[in-house]
Amino acid sequence: MSAALPLRRPAPDARLWTDTLLGRRRSEVPPLVEYLVDDVVQRPIVTGLLGRRWAPWGPDREAQAAYLDNFIEFWLRLGYDIVRFEVGLPFAERHLEAADPVKGSDKVREWSDQHRGAITSWAEFERFPWPKVGEFDFYPYEYLDAHLPPGMGLVVSHGGGVYEHLSHLMSYEGLCLALADDPKLVAAVAGRVGGLLEDFYRHLLGLDRLVALFQGDDMGFKTATLVPPDTLRRCTLPWHKQFAAMAHAKGLPYFLHSCGNLAEIMDDLVADVGIDGKHSFEDVIVPVGRFQQLWGDRIAVLGGLDINVLSGASPDGVRRATGRLMDECGARGRYAVGSGNSVPSYVPPANYLAMVEEAVRRRGLA
Repeated sequence: MSAALPLRRPAPDARLWTDTLLGRRRSEVPPLVEYLVDDVVQRPIVTGLLGRRWAPWGPDREAQAAYLDNFIEFWLRLGYDIVRFEVGLPFAERHLEAADPVKGSDKVREWSDQHRGAITSWAEFERFPWPKVGEFDFYPYEYLDAHLPPGMGLVVSHGGGVYEHLSHLMSYEGLCLALADDPKLVAAVAGRVGGLLEDFYRHLLGLDRLVALFQGDDMGFKTATLVPPDTLRRCTLPWHKQFAAMAHAKGLPYFLHSCGNLAEIMDDLVADVGIDGKHSFEDVIVPVGRFQQLWGDRIAVLGGLDINVLSGASPDGVRRATGRLMDECGARGRYAVGSGNSVPSYVPPANYLAMVEEAVRRRGLA
């Protein structure tokens, strides 16, 4: 069992977490943040470290409540001030599937079909079974909102951003062709998706324990954005600007998770869209410390421990890398430590715990 975890007397402080990231309070020892932790990583921690019975997500309220109780306990006893949760509208997208190769996983991995989308013409656009926000079951969000312990905050997003759903619905290949052949169709699909997410957020912004919106929308790859920056400026960034404005109107920050090289649109995201923080970093693109030097005086910097380190190093190596990040980025402020992307199923639970334990130890929470 970990020497520092689980916390016996956790004292989450979501207000301090938010104030630190927005620069309202100075703390050289950064708090924890995470985007997603896969159930394959969570399960042995819940059953072993926390000593609880694992409850898989199920179709009925009882099963869902049991899963969410474990979910809260996981974030709480590992030293987080917030829980981050997302589910999304059921867009009928085309996916390729394969069994997760990680030992012990019974999950199915999905990839977007890059060659043939569900919408390739105006006729398919008109026939498409667009989901209805009024029919969506917000129970998981509402349960978390009602059951978080004192001091803990709720961070939420729609599962998948406007660009992601646009490229999934049309396929990446179909989107690129349509940008040349029928840009009005691209704009129509993006507009329909964005409008649905806007309605979705209108509901979420009524939650009492909400402390931030933290939307994911992967718009880049190793060397550039996935489509030309001007396309993003026309089709997706205006929606992020709208979501940010909705959050700001409630006095809440808007954080963005987006993978890839976004150098060409970073000024748009900061100066025009109005994001309050950026998440998702790869050392091969720009190490998080370098990114913080460029943008950390204007926005919060979230996470940054490279997934190659988190998944492939020893626990001691992960611990040392976490400490270096906390020393370098924590000293500048407006920083929270965590993974560079998320904690997928192939990250050894011992490595994930090494990262969290180092943060908890330095914060004096153990």
